[in-house]
Amino acid sequence: MAQSSNNAVGVDNTFRRKFDREEYLQRAREREEKEKEGRLKHKLKGPPVQRKPLKHRDYEVDLESRLGKTQVVTPIAPLSQQAGYYCSVCECVVKDSANYLDHINGKKHQRALGMSMRVERASLEQVRGRFEVLKKQKTSGSFTEQDLDERILKQQQEEEERKRQRRERKKEKKKEKVAEEETEMDPDVAAMMGFGGFRSSKK
Repeated sequence: MAQSSNNAVGVDNTFRRKFDREEYLQRAREREEKEKEGRLKHKLKGPPVQRKPLKHRDYEVDLESRLGKTQVVTPIAPLSQQAGYYCSVCECVVKDSANYLDHINGKKHQRALGMSMRVERASLEQVRGRFEVLKKQKTSGSFTEQDLDERILKQQQEEEERKRQRRERKKEKKKEKVAEEETEMDPDVAAMMGFGGFRSSKK
């Protein structure tokens, strides 16, 4: 009886998966056709976009305008009003100044501005022209030792003025404190309680 049940007709007991070769061949052919079409589309797109070379930044990077200020941050506020540094080109918020500088000098930001990360090679004439401009700036804005001495004197005078104002403020505070102590307690009450003899004669 047990022997007949083991040799049951129509039962696959090999436990091996059998693949349909025709089906998988068909799938492979379809995949190859899709890849060929993708390659053809990529070739038909045309030449890659020529980006401009990197240029010198013509604006000042504002890192200190919000320094030391408190701000209420809400989750529904627009990106430009959230905490951190907002990049209007990429529409993103960066949390600190170091990462913000990395972002505006990075590839993603420069691509959004239409520039590649390559620097334009300067010609000899451009270098000479730049040297001439710098020479003119140096001669027009050159300062002598006399200018330096004047600046040092001015700085010393400002420092002395600041010290004098500080001393005056301290004296005023001291006077106010003494006046407050005198008005706090009635002299008759102080004498009755025996506090009159403790105060020094110095003021």
